[in-house]
Amino acid sequence: MKVENLPQLTQFIVDEQSHIIINKDVCQSCDQHPCVRACPANCYTFDEATQRLSVVYETCLECGTCHVICDKGAVDWSYPRGGYGVCCRLT
Repeated sequence: MKVENLPQLTQFIVDEQSHIIINKDVCQSCDQHPCVRACPANCYTFDEATQRLSVVYETCLECGTCHVICDKGAVDWSYPRGGYGVCCRLT
């Protein structure tokens, strides 16, 4: 299975409450933004013009890579509330 195929095999039960919180002050001090490159679901984008990181939590694959790779501690990641989040389909 390839990462590129995951969206076709994945269903999301989206919560109105994000399970990813970004500390924007800490994030602005980062010049590398490894979360943008490391996230397999491409949930993170950094706008060079505004110097702002944006997150689309609705398509998060819940791997936690962003939390681990952020050496500044700007990403507060947790699993979504019960009943919400990613559901992998086999067919």
